[in-house]
Amino acid sequence: MSKLTKNRKKVLGLVDSNKAYSLPDASKLVKEITTTKFDSSVDISVRLGVDPRKANQMVRGIVTLPHGTGKTVRVLVLCTPDKEAEAKAAGADHVGLDEYIEKIKGGWTDVDVIITMPSIMGKVGALGKVLGPRGLMPNPKTGTVTVEVGKAVTEVKAGKIDFKVDKTGIIHASIGKVSFASEKIAENAQELLQSILKLKPSAAKGSYIRSIYMSSTMSPSVMVEPKSIA
Repeated sequence: MSKLTKNRKKVLGLVDSNKAYSLPDASKLVKEITTTKFDSSVDISVRLGVDPRKANQMVRGIVTLPHGTGKTVRVLVLCTPDKEAEAKAAGADHVGLDEYIEKIKGGWTDVDVIITMPSIMGKVGALGKVLGPRGLMPNPKTGTVTVEVGKAVTEVKAGKIDFKVDKTGIIHASIGKVSFASEKIAENAQELLQSILKLKPSAAKGSYIRSIYMSSTMSPSVMVEPKSIA
């Protein structure tokens, strides 16, 4: 068994693994227990009482975090030439069509979000094998297939994220950086959790939010009291 470092021992001493913390307290604690030299991401994992294999229990949505994610989001817009100026003005990192489709076919996926137009989905759909496994496939439900490409770029850059329950019934999302004030981390988490609550499927039985854990890159997880977010 590997020996615990001094920092790790100190950090583990700060977290009571049997205690569920309120959202504000968990947000403060995650900042305290992060010892990385870089600005770690703060992540949240929400276990839901749903069966995602059933279509009527799939939980998927979009939310704009009030304080953004703290990450630089690289955006590619695949659009017709008449929309290129709009996409560039909104701050898209890459704008074009056929040349990018060819690059993606060759395995290039050096972006975080791809936005496209309904009229181009025929071409983009052919890239499913490359984009699908990386979670980059544009989708009308997440606002990434739209004629208003400029607006979509602005929203994504401002902190709009999409979330989806995975096959084990958990939603994972990044809600900020440890450099954020703890109040901002808590407010971002609250916004996401309220969105998840609103999406409760009518077919879901029993308690909906089973557990919530907050952590940063390489930190222990902090359990959050689900009742503190209602």
